[in-house]
Amino acid sequence: MTEKILAVLFVFIKSVIVATGYGGIAVLMAIESACIPLPSELIMPFAGYLVYEGTMKLFWVATAGALGCNLGSLVAYEIGCYGGRPLVEKYGRWILLTRREIAWADHFFARWGYLAVFIARLLPVIRTFIALPAGIARMPRGRFHIYTFVGSWPWCFGLAWLGVKLGEHWRELGRYFHQFDAVIGIALAAGIIWFAWSHWQNRISAAE
Repeated sequence: MTEKILAVLFVFIKSVIVATGYGGIAVLMAIESACIPLPSELIMPFAGYLVYEGTMKLFWVATAGALGCNLGSLVAYEIGCYGGRPLVEKYGRWILLTRREIAWADHFFARWGYLAVFIARLLPVIRTFIALPAGIARMPRGRFHIYTFVGSWPWCFGLAWLGVKLGEHWRELGRYFHQFDAVIGIALAAGIIWFAWSHWQNRISAAE
């Protein structure tokens, strides 16, 4: 079943990007960031494959993807801002958003504050839903957009770069990536926590 779903998504993603170029990348990433389950792990590697073929540029592919993340995240942000958690919980199931995922995003935002928007954009799964608690908390929109773009650009660049390296085998990334979501998420989170802890320790040492 998963293979069939990925095959359908692949045809859709390919047709949109081939027909509309960078704008299509932005639209597709906006759909993903609006909490609709369209995996960036298929969108950006295919864009990377087009870079591999020489029809696109890696920098602009990543930038288009990050701009799309901002656009789609704004939709999710406004839903959280004006509808609050009751609306998200009531209608979230229509976009396959479970209470567990909502609670996960809430907890992550509560733990990291506004910085969660930046950190979450570098993590699988939670990156899609983090705009909802940011909206519920009424995070300043300017800061929200800056953190979203800065966090999304490396994610888009990395996936597109992998697509370049995989070449014609780019689609294998989408098939296997979700199997390791938890491992990747833990590894990235551990790296971020280690960096934050080291930075904090260095500040304490400097103060002394």
